[in-house]
Amino acid sequence: MSGYYKDAEVTEAAMREGWLRTSDLGVRHPDGYVQLKDRAKDIIISGGENISSIEVESVLFGHPAVLDAAVVARPDEHWGETPCAFVTLKDGAEGTTADEIIEFCRARLPPYMAPRTVVFGDLPKTSTGKTQKYLLREKARAMGSLLHKQGRTRM
Repeated sequence: MSGYYKDAEVTEAAMREGWLRTSDLGVRHPDGYVQLKDRAKDIIISGGENISSIEVESVLFGHPAVLDAAVVARPDEHWGETPCAFVTLKDGAEGTTADEIIEFCRARLPPYMAPRTVVFGDLPKTSTGKTQKYLLREKARAMGSLLHKQGRTRM
């Protein structure tokens, strides 16, 4: 990679000392396999626990009513941050509730990893189809601190 298009400052930060620093976090297994866990900016820190947004998203994709999903941090006055799920439902699944999605996740994840908030609607995408998580992070911040109530919100 020669650099980011017309952005010398970002290029310099990412290409220090001859290494491309992607901010991706992963683990190397004993067999040499490298497994990417998440991007550093997408890790949710809730009550001192690190939560991988990718791991929560993979559970959400297992729900029969979920077409698309993305998870970001929402401010929480008690825990610091909690997972906030943005979900697009499949056609015909409009009756699916936030509580149903949350319970589905709680049955498959440790309780602290399950989303506390579910927002239904279409996810913002780039022209190449990538979810624009920075916009979702802005929406989650704009919702303010969670007051320890689960709820359903429409985008």
